Amino acid sequence: MKLTKIVYIAWAPQDWDRAKIRATLLDACAPALRGAGAQRLQMNIADQFAEVRSPAPGVPFERPMSAQINVWVEDLDHRFAIEGVLRRAGLLIAGYRVEEQIYTDYGGNAHGDPRSWPDGERSPGVLAVTLMERPKRLSREAWIRLWHGRQSPMSEAMQPRSRYVRNVVERPLTPGAPPFEGIVEEAWPSFEHVTDPFLFYGASNVFELVKNMAIMLHSVVSFLTLWRIRTVMTSEYFVATGFGAAAPSPARNSSAD
Repeated sequence: MKLTKIVYIAWAPQDWDRAKIRATLLDACAPALRGAGAQRLQMNIADQFAEVRSPAPGVPFERPMSAQINVWVEDLDHRFAIEGVLRRAGLLIAGYRVEEQIYTDYGGNAHGDPRSWPDGERSPGVLAVTLMERPKRLSREAWIRLWHGRQSPMSEAMQPRSRYVRNVVERPLTPGAPPFEGIVEEAWPSFEHVTDPFLFYGASNVFELVKNMAIMLHSVVSFLTLWRIRTVMTSEYFVATGFGAAAPSPARNSSAD
């Protein structure tokens, strides 16, 4: 049976620190989500091991998300039990049914090796989650064409990402969900790859850096509004994917690359 992917964007209470967010999701929620019908589970968490500044400016005066929770279900109705788990844990959530498109997986380019770590361990490096709104000036078709046809291949050729996943929102599932139409997951080999502009833009000198930054900016503003881009740096946890030997307790590897 084909599984349906649901993405939940979660906001923790403001008085929770990063360690509590991580512990709540991995230690308390993860087993309950599996019991509620999540056949596969991945969590991208803004925890204490992902404290690095985002390369995107962010939306002023808006509280950033705390986590992206990806669940795959056999029956979409399982979402009600899954949402109950997250809400009882104290999280504010927005859910979206998505079409997942893995543009580049680990080992698919020169910037990362194939996945070798088992379920439950923190992935190496750091993962950026970007929540995207479609500007009203663009039709859905034109927006997808610019995102998929120009931005994705350009950024893949320029930037040293080790994994790139596009989640195209098919429809929101929870009342009041923000109007995101794309949710992007980008894995980077190290913190330096997002803090060093030469690494981030794949440049070997100042002239190449300026050129690549201009190319990137031109492409991004063609299909997004700069001050509406939300990017949060997270730790990536493949909690239950069936890969390798499962860890006895989710995500006890606390190393931050």
